[in-house]
Amino acid sequence: MFAADALRETPALLKLDLYCKGARLDASCTEGGIAGRGLLRTRAGLGSGLEAVLPGGLWTNIPVLEPFAQRSPYTIRREGDGLWLDYAGERLAALTLSPRPAWYDAQTGSGKPMTRVGTLQGTYLGVYPAKVCDYWVEQPEKTNCHFCSVGLNLGVDDASEKSVEEVLEVVRAARRESGITYVDFNTGHYEGDTYLDILEPYLRRIKQETGLLLGVQTPPHHDLKRYDHLRALGVNRVSFCFEIFDRARFREVCPGKDAHYGLDRYLDAIRYCATLSSKGPSSEPWVTNGEIIAGLEPPESSIRAINWITKVGAIPTVCVFRPLRGTDYEDLDPPDAEALVPVFARLYDACMLAGLPIGCAPNIHVSLVLLPEECASLSSRRYYLQSLKLAAMKTVFGAQYRRRLRRHDPPAPRA
Repeated sequence: MFAADALRETPALLKLDLYCKGARLDASCTEGGIAGRGLLRTRAGLGSGLEAVLPGGLWTNIPVLEPFAQRSPYTIRREGDGLWLDYAGERLAALTLSPRPAWYDAQTGSGKPMTRVGTLQGTYLGVYPAKVCDYWVEQPEKTNCHFCSVGLNLGVDDASEKSVEEVLEVVRAARRESGITYVDFNTGHYEGDTYLDILEPYLRRIKQETGLLLGVQTPPHHDLKRYDHLRALGVNRVSFCFEIFDRARFREVCPGKDAHYGLDRYLDAIRYCATLSSKGPSSEPWVTNGEIIAGLEPPESSIRAINWITKVGAIPTVCVFRPLRGTDYEDLDPPDAEALVPVFARLYDACMLAGLPIGCAPNIHVSLVLLPEECASLSSRRYYLQSLKLAAMKTVFGAQYRRRLRRHDPPAPRA
């Protein structure tokens, strides 16, 4: 276990440890119910918990529903009007629930609850606009990734179909009331590589009518030129979740991805898309992410993945394995946080050494992962010149982004 003082002094360490250990809800919380955004499975199939903001301004999603969380040294309790996080019986820090906007309790014009169309994940809007991933319905048996809960979400916390108009209505509400700057679209695998065809009408309308930053997370399309088209359309981010860098473990954990794509197709797509930053409209930033899950392969393998991703000019997204209820891996133990510290230290170091534009987009706080820039305190190295360059990039991009949004209806001030 980490020392309480280390957790207080290093918010990134606390965020990581909570991913791995979760927290127990004291009776003072459960008796009156949890406010904030409630407990919803997230669209990414990796989250399940309580959306909160930690000291240091780090947004997180704390596991509280899974069995492993019931063994946690952390307890969340209510005291007066506030929440506190206790650690091994000792008061550790104040905890702030992520704000619940009014649109979370509203319906679309079609009568659908808005949270069944999209939900906030930290400060951005996540949308899973299509049917469940085909891996969950394949015959004679499913071939879904064993950690994933997407097939358990749709039709429960998430609607299985969303029209462009419904999504646009929710996007406008989230921009107006929550001040979002970014919308992330996620799909599973569909026969015939139809996922980009499905997403394009949403992307085109939202970009044209709101000017918001847009991201796409899908399997790698066989025609890599489709990503040139996304770039020209104004998409700002593409992400490829290959999850596991060790090839044998990849086949074991992700049988459908291995059979339909193979690890090399994911890596080829990341390598190709990372070259597009200088080839599209200069007014639209572009980043490529390679996404992995720490805790399902040895830390050394995760570090090799980080090194490969940054070497080709992409930014790693590193999730922490969470054994979610109902998934194939629900009975596995979560990873040990101490073993993952070197992984997240390397995440920061590798991005800084490669000169990648981390932390430059305005108002994007992610609850499901530790962002590279959040891991600075886990590293023993300091990058003064690169930090100054990133600060300048953030200032310039923020100004450009605000000017672009003036061409669209401005959001109302947030309460």
